Amino acid sequence: MAAAAHSIVIGIDPSLRGTGWGIVRVGRGVDPLSALGFGTIHCPATWPRTRCLVKIAAELRCAIATHQPTTCAIEGLFFAQNLQTALLMGEARGVCLLAAAEAGIEICEIAPRKVKQAIVGFGGAQKTAVARMVQRLLALSEPPPADAADALALALVHAREVVRPTLAPRQRL
Repeated sequence: MAAAAHSIVIGIDPSLRGTGWGIVRVGRGVDPLSALGFGTIHCPATWPRTRCLVKIAAELRCAIATHQPTTCAIEGLFFAQNLQTALLMGEARGVCLLAAAEAGIEICEIAPRKVKQAIVGFGGAQKTAVARMVQRLLALSEPPPADAADALALALVHAREVVRPTLAPRQRL
């Protein structure tokens, strides 16, 4: 789609117990990027997986309905040493993909290290460094919570590429 068509981007950092989401508007002039909303979908460790998955889907659908994003940047797969962790992340990621796909949103995947490199300048950056840079880039009064900051970082990286396309095509899902 044309860059002008993607003026609102949602970033999603999937996790079973703390899925982060962040929505940015791609503007012009003095305020080229601004945060429309962000948050973390928390699920207690005592909840069964299915209840967490339902909550993640419902809250993402609500955020999507409220802000009407046209494109989504989701954290790419990573290689977990623990198989159980990888499966849980896959389930949460699947629900996030479903919520975005149901809304007809174009979905792109960005590797976690690429996001950190683009936002902080170092692919192994700590979550606090990402949160502080997101705060600075979006002129927020305080750093967002870690999972929401990661989601906003995903949205920022994708929004920058929507405005200034690169030669490397984005991994579309």
